[in-house]
Parts: sequence; structure tokens; C-alpha cells
Amino acid sequence: MQRTMMKAKLHRVTVTQSELGYEGSCAIDEDLLDAADIREYQQIDIYNVDNGERFTTYAIRGQRGSGMISVNGAAARKCQVGDILIIATYANYSEEEVECFEPRLVYVDGQNRIQRRGFKIPLQSV
Repeated sequence: MQRTMMKAKLHRVTVTQSELGYEGSCAIDEDLLDAADIREYQQIDIYNVDNGERFTTYAIRGQRGSGMISVNGAAARKCQVGDILIIATYANYSEEEVECFEPRLVYVDGQNRIQRRGFKIPLQSV
């Protein structure tokens, strides 16, 4: 049996750009992509904390160290600059792999700079 598990999460990143005229995707600071082990063109799910929108798109590289989170194309209608997002990826794991599975969780500050990485969400930050 395979289980679909959350592989990684960028927790409470802030939208820095919204480009309706762009062909699609979400540009993410390359430092954040590396920290969460998200590859360019990988499918991502985005959850907008501010308005409840949930949608799927794909990641592209944003400028390293910029803090960029740019929601592009049609998805730009679902976010505004300043909105808080959770960006997650999922993967399928065998029962054996699930036994030692730990997702990559990346927590940021208001400028999308990495503050810490972890495996469990502390109750006080929920």
C-alpha cells in the first residue's frame, strides 16, 4: 500500500508579487525551495490563510535571497500582495518508508527569511 504524505511545507510565507499576465506558476525564493526540497516545476498546493483559497500550481525559481513569493497567471486572482500562504508538497510512500518519514517544515519571518526548520508544529504557533 502507498500513502500520500505531506513531504514539505513553507509555513506562513507572504506574497510579495502577483502577476496576472504571467503564464502561470509560483516563483519562490531559491533559498526557500532548497530548504523545503522543492524542485522547479514540481507541483505545489497553496493555501491562502487570509481568504481561504486553496489551489494547485507549480514552483519556479525566484531570485535567491530575495524573499520572493510571486503568484502568477490565473492563480494571481486568488492572492494579493501581503497575503499569508502555506505552500505544501506531497509524495507517495510505502508502508516501510512511512515508518521513518519526516516532512520538511520551513518557518519564515515577515520578509520570508528562514527562521527555523522542524518536523512538528509547536502548539503555540498554530
